[in-house]
Amino acid sequence: MAVAMALKESDLSNPKEREKHKIAIMGCGRIGLATACLFSEVNFKVTCFNPDPYVTKQINEGTNLFNERELDRMLKRNLRKHRLKATTNSREAVSASDIIFLTAEIPVDGKKRPIYSNLEAICRDIGLNLQPGSLIIVQSIVAPSITENLIIETLEKSSGLEAGVDFGLTYSPVKAPIGAEMKYLKKHARIISAINEQSLRAAKALLRIITNGELVEVSNIKTAEAATLFGDIYQDVSAALSNELAFLCEKMGIDYMEVRKAANKQPHCHLSNPSLEGARTAETPYFLISEAENFGIKLRIAALARKTNNEASKQAYNLIKDAIHSCEKTVKRSKIAVLGVSSHRSVKEARGSQVLELVRLLRKRGGRISVFDPCFASDELSQLGYPAEKTLGKTLERADCLVITVGREEFKHLSLGRIKSMMKKPPVIVDLAHIIDPYEAEREGFIYRGLGRGIWSR
Repeated sequence: MAVAMALKESDLSNPKEREKHKIAIMGCGRIGLATACLFSEVNFKVTCFNPDPYVTKQINEGTNLFNERELDRMLKRNLRKHRLKATTNSREAVSASDIIFLTAEIPVDGKKRPIYSNLEAICRDIGLNLQPGSLIIVQSIVAPSITENLIIETLEKSSGLEAGVDFGLTYSPVKAPIGAEMKYLKKHARIISAINEQSLRAAKALLRIITNGELVEVSNIKTAEAATLFGDIYQDVSAALSNELAFLCEKMGIDYMEVRKAANKQPHCHLSNPSLEGARTAETPYFLISEAENFGIKLRIAALARKTNNEASKQAYNLIKDAIHSCEKTVKRSKIAVLGVSSHRSVKEARGSQVLELVRLLRKRGGRISVFDPCFASDELSQLGYPAEKTLGKTLERADCLVITVGREEFKHLSLGRIKSMMKKPPVIVDLAHIIDPYEAEREGFIYRGLGRGIWSR
């Protein structure tokens, strides 16, 4: 069997050769689980490490935590074939493996500074159990220099081995919207760099088995770290601009959705939809903003974009308040039905969404809030901090205002006539997901408001 740090494409050309290699996924979250499923699908033995017993139990029982169909099927199939398992024991995962993926997600603290303590602890555990000749591929998104100054340094110190000599190391971060992990891992381009040519060649041979996307080589790891974050900041700034222009459209009596469609026909214009849905960029821009401060540089545009996008819930609150006031009511004591809590329309994932902040604002102003999301049981919503109902009917019953926050397929097919019959008169609908036709809503007798859609007449 070829040593992992020196792998070539010919060493992995058939399933029999692949099953000789063991893979550990360290810090197994949504990206890690998708990575695990894709490699186990092509005959690698994969162990997923997560310190949370609940998460590992769910994985081992074949419960898809992220409500992604392809991932669900692949997970169940590879559990049955004993090619995939999860554990809370990092030693068990690393000591039996010669290929290690580091996929830990990096949180930020109250001051919006990245917290690398968990990443450092995982690196220490890897180092203590690392086998010579292993290949480590870092998929976590981190600030420039973190791989060299924290990850490699911790691995070498805890293992007594030298990176590039005794083990290989490659940096190839994965960026994927929630619910699209499998698609992005298989088809989208990803940046790659390594500590030396041998590590780069081995990682490319391995990744080529699961992806058809371009592997974009850069000269060094620090450049790869920066390129990843620059892309996230570009997306965040674009989203902030779209949110700000949508707010302007509300005040000017213009439909942002129509403006966007026309404007995007122009070269180099890529306006996005304003929304409360989360994005993979929600925290990562802070990594670079914080790192830049260490060099005495303030990334003013990046910081302002984060501030603008973080205030989307306040903009939504003002829209709801205006809609309720237009029928001579106040938020206080009004029953407000909220449909959807996920950070993305097609998945069961509440992290990254501003819906909870919106609900808190409404409750603080005395609103009686009732929340429903078909992907969550009512007790799950309650644990997340939402005042939840078990059914859509109970949520809508005698509501003064309906707020649609996520564009789920189930919500797109709701009958406005039926909704109207269940609500108090005059019924108010606030569409933050752009799934309701404003003119149809008003024809049905609703007081209508929509994020960026300043074309209401009542």
